[in-house]
Formats: sequence, structure tokens, C-alpha cells
Amino acid sequence: MKPNYNKTIYACFIGYIVQAIINNFVPLLFLTFQSSYGISISKITMLVTFNFGVQLVIDLISIGFIDKIGYRASIIIAHLFAALGLASLAFLPDLTPDPFIGLLISVTIYAIGGGLLEVLVSPIVESCPNDRKEQTMSLLHSFYCWGHVGVVMLSTAFFAIAGIHRWKILSIIWALIPLCNTFLFAKVPMVSLIEEGEKGFTVLELFKKKVFWILILLMVCAGASEQAVSQWASTLAEKGLGVSKTIGDLAGPMFFAIMMGLSRLIYGKYGDRINLEKFMISSGVLCFISYLVISLTKHPLLGFIGCGLCGLSVGIMWPGTFSMAAASLKKGGTSMFALLALAGDLGCSGGPTFVGMVSTAFQDNLKKGILFAIIFPILLIVGILMNQKLVKAENG
Repeated sequence: MKPNYNKTIYACFIGYIVQAIINNFVPLLFLTFQSSYGISISKITMLVTFNFGVQLVIDLISIGFIDKIGYRASIIIAHLFAALGLASLAFLPDLTPDPFIGLLISVTIYAIGGGLLEVLVSPIVESCPNDRKEQTMSLLHSFYCWGHVGVVMLSTAFFAIAGIHRWKILSIIWALIPLCNTFLFAKVPMVSLIEEGEKGFTVLELFKKKVFWILILLMVCAGASEQAVSQWASTLAEKGLGVSKTIGDLAGPMFFAIMMGLSRLIYGKYGDRINLEKFMISSGVLCFISYLVISLTKHPLLGFIGCGLCGLSVGIMWPGTFSMAAASLKKGGTSMFALLALAGDLGCSGGPTFVGMVSTAFQDNLKKGILFAIIFPILLIVGILMNQKLVKAENG
């Protein structure tokens, strides 16, 4: 009987929903942690920093062991860590002398799972026999966006019905998703990213290839272009719609995520009619325009609309770069995907930091920071053009 790789792809879609739960559930509880456990805002903010910091470390060290133990074992371990970390939120803070330590341990556990998922899910999808790899990759990454929206909406609905004080029950419920997906990954068919008898590039071999460094540039710019505006989405919503901070915290990030997911969904459905590199260049131009709208308009509502345009523009950048990498470096293997994920995460942290530094230099003027951040979509467009030129040169 012929293996059904659609089941593998569906399990990967759920894997990205798990990633969305990991990154977006706990931030909804920040005020609850502050009031229930008496934890300062600075410490609570550290939970987010620690989550992404651990994921960065896992991106790097996973190169050394994923190929040795195999993709199936690695993805199962990733889901088990995610499930354990989410479930432990419900009891560890009450078992440790300092609740913050309990929260930090829980975050560390699920961040290990999140880091592994980021490295593993895309290459597993790429390895599945499929005539529409680029479209499937874009559709895959859209599930992170839908997961983000789902986590916010369903969690908010749960809190409204059951009460915020029952958040521990919801934490257990969210933990069931990675736990169930573990059983799916234990059964679905899987193939190696590198064909039998071949050997993937080593890190040193990748470093010697010009196209790899262009792809690294693209990933940094993709992450930076996305997060330079994403983290300010709630502020833009609050000012643009004239709503409370609570509503702004929901409306801004959700609007950005929906538009980003829509971009990935469009390419996932119609990608066979669209040239990927042209679509990415067009997205870079739209991102450039959205930054100008956000930073130069005096009308708050236009700034909020610019935020949505930014979400629409950045949607294809991350999955598109992964697809370009898979096509350009067919023997890239796990090392390539891990290093690309690392570069993307560095961009995600570097973009907002750059905006913050520039804003501070201009007396905390956020619009100035976003205006200067147009360097990221510009560099992305330059990188794609450089890649096209390099590919043409290599093909004679």
C-alpha cells in the first residue's frame, strides 16, 4: 500500500499550531501572574525573552543530534516537551518556593519543544513527495498565524465563560494538542530529506557557499521585517481605533496575524500560478510602503491599516526563503534548516531592538524607529536580486 504523506503534512500543520500555543498563550496571562503571584513586570517580561532565548540555543545545538536520532524521534521529543511544559504551568509555580522559578522552568521545558519544532517541521514537509512544495510550505506556515488567532480567541472566550482564575485548566487543555500530535507522528510515514546514499552538507560546507549567506540575509530580514512592526501592533490598534489597551492587545496582534496568514494562504492556494521570487519582491515593496504609511501618516487609523498591510506583506518572506533554500541547496539537510531558523530568530529579536534604539535616539519617537526599519525590506529585495543573479551565473 502506497504511504499517505498527506497525513504527515497534516501532522506538521498541527505542529505549527503547537508552536503558536507555545509563543502566544502565556503572554495572555501576564497580568494574572502579576496579581496572583506578585511577580514584577520586569520578571514577567523575562519569561518571553527566556522562551525565545532557549529556542535560539536549541536551533543551534539541534544540528548535532537530529540526524543521529532521526526526524521521527526528534519530532516526538519536541511534542512531549511542549506538552509537559504547558501542563507544568498548572502546578509548578505552586510547588516551587518562588512561583517565578516554577514559571521559568515550565517556559524552559516548552521552549525546548518549540525550538525543535521550528527546526524540524519545515524539513519534514519538504521531504514529503509533493508536486506543490512551495505552496505547501506557505500553507504550512499559515497555520502558525491561524494558531495564533485561535489561541487568542479561544483563550479569551474561555476566560469570559469560565473565569480567568481557571487558567490552569486551559493550560492542561492546550497541552493535550501536542500530546495527541505525538501519537500522529509516531504513525505517519516519513522519509529522509537527503536521498539514500547521499550525504547532506556539513556546516563548514554550507559556510563556503555564497548562496547560503544570501539566504541567511533573507531570513534575518524576514524575521526583522515581521517583528519590527508586529510587537507594536497593539499600540497602533489602541491609538488607531481609539479602544482600551485590553482590546488593543487583542485587535492589533490578531489583525496582523490574520493578514499574515491570508498572504500565506493565498500563495498556498494559487502559488502554482505565481513566481515565488517575484511575489517575494512585490511583498518587499509592499512592506516598504506599509512602513512609510505607519511612520509618516498623522491619522492613527491609517497607521493601524498600515500595520495590517505589513502583516500581509511579510507573510511569504519566511516560508518563501525556506522554499528558495530547499531549491538552491538540495543537500542542505538539517544543518541548513537549523541555521536558517536561527537567522530568522535573530532577525525577530534584532528588528524590534533596532526600532527601539532608533526611537530612543529620537526622544522615544516610535514612528522614527519604524521609518528607519525600512532598511529590512530593502535588504530583502536586494538579497533576492542577488540570489537570482547568482543562480543565473551558476546555470551559465
